[in-house]
Amino acid sequence: MDIMQTENGYGVLFIVATPIGNARDMSPRGADILERVDVIAAEDTRRSVVLLNKLGIRGKLASNHKFNEHGKARYFIDLLRAGQSVAVITDAGTPCISDPGNELIRSAVAEGVRVVGVPGPCAAVTALSVSGFDLGAFVFRGFFPRENADRGRLLEQMRRGAVRTYVFYESPKRVMDAVEYFIREAVPCRMCLCNDLTKLHETAFRGAPEEVRDQLLAKGGYDKGEFCLVVELDGSFLAPRQEHVVSAEALLVDAMVRDGCRAKDAIKKVLADQANTYSKNELYAASLNLKELFG
Repeated sequence: MDIMQTENGYGVLFIVATPIGNARDMSPRGADILERVDVIAAEDTRRSVVLLNKLGIRGKLASNHKFNEHGKARYFIDLLRAGQSVAVITDAGTPCISDPGNELIRSAVAEGVRVVGVPGPCAAVTALSVSGFDLGAFVFRGFFPRENADRGRLLEQMRRGAVRTYVFYESPKRVMDAVEYFIREAVPCRMCLCNDLTKLHETAFRGAPEEVRDQLLAKGGYDKGEFCLVVELDGSFLAPRQEHVVSAEALLVDAMVRDGCRAKDAIKKVLADQANTYSKNELYAASLNLKELFG
């Protein structure tokens, strides 16, 4: 059977990873899929056309960026249901990792369309692999928050978690501010800050936040290219596990009475409280317990 179609006559949706800086990292299978599909849904057609021209592929591009992906999903689903095959690509790396594509994939799964991943480059995974940090478990958080309030909440979540290694994306305009935030908050950690991964002049700045800041300043002209920041927290930063003083049920009831809301909204309010030590699953279980007890 043609790999571009399934038995029900639907086309196949391919999620194709593309190079993050070095065009030679395009896999032969990925190039073959892009050559054979009927349509290529791209985050930015102006950037993707450069790669496709190198591959000798023309006339297949359709836009699928973050501003139109909700409305465009139906368009691609109709093509797939009609038997046409579609490939999703992003500007660089693996689609849906802080890039558009999820809305189309969710719609395809709901419609019974087959979704096939064509693996390849990913900046976050590449940065983790060269960090030298503990990778037994790690958390990918997308772009580092811009606002201090959001940063504070994130830092508190990191402190209360059991994972030591985190990876973030950051723009060249804000990378110094992100590093300096860890310095201001005196977070005990090591960093591996990767710039222009896989490109000719790729660089990794390593050390404590102060050392990484000094390396950036010494380099000069660091406000260019793409950055990926890997942070390994010192074990002393992680908060020790504490016994809950107040039950999850009591916290939910307090929020419902205080704010006149339902249990569903009370869960969100308790989760937003930085003093809360319960997980979302624990609070949800508590709400079910309250429902069983009181109806």
